[in-house]
Amino acid sequence: MIRVLLADDQRLFREALAALLSVQDDVQVVGEAADGAQAVELSARLSPDVVLMDLRMPVMDGATATRRLRDEQPAVRVIALTTFDDDADVFAAIQAGAIGYLLKDASSERLMEAVRAAVRGESVLEPGVAAKLVSRVAQLPPAVPAPLVAPLTGRELDVVRLLAGGRSNREIATALFLAEGTVKNHVTNALAKLGARDRTQAALRARELGLL
Repeated sequence: MIRVLLADDQRLFREALAALLSVQDDVQVVGEAADGAQAVELSARLSPDVVLMDLRMPVMDGATATRRLRDEQPAVRVIALTTFDDDADVFAAIQAGAIGYLLKDASSERLMEAVRAAVRGESVLEPGVAAKLVSRVAQLPPAVPAPLVAPLTGRELDVVRLLAGGRSNREIATALFLAEGTVKNHVTNALAKLGARDRTQAALRARELGLL
């Protein structure tokens, strides 16, 4: 059972999100927070697996709360779930330690995929958010990247290019006509070769190496 904590200052949205999650057989909503400070407090008490975190909240904003959770409760995975995708919000959330970034108009299927992926340590980003991150890296001063641990195979490179565009394992499997388990293996191998801890870092590393 995946334990989820909701953090959003809009009560109606929290209630709607809780109702959506409650019908999932593998998800339990363990608490609701109205601001970032309350999210940190409840997380320490309730030990959720995943926190769905709004970014613009009173008392303590979502990025600050995410950073606190990263430092104090590193096992908790945070997915930013917000109305906004401007650069400041995106980079603040990712730098703070959010493993995923979704907009509130995402489909329920996309949301559940992100929650389950977060528990596995995988990140799910809106395609536009992934593009912003890659673009941000492209604007940084050039540096000499460390070499790959081992070269990527052609199929691993195909997978990396798609995950850099924000695609989930299921979407990559569909695009490449592969089984989802096969894609997961390719992602695992690619991350190891790129020396990346997660999909976001893999996309950035691939960009540094000129693979995208």
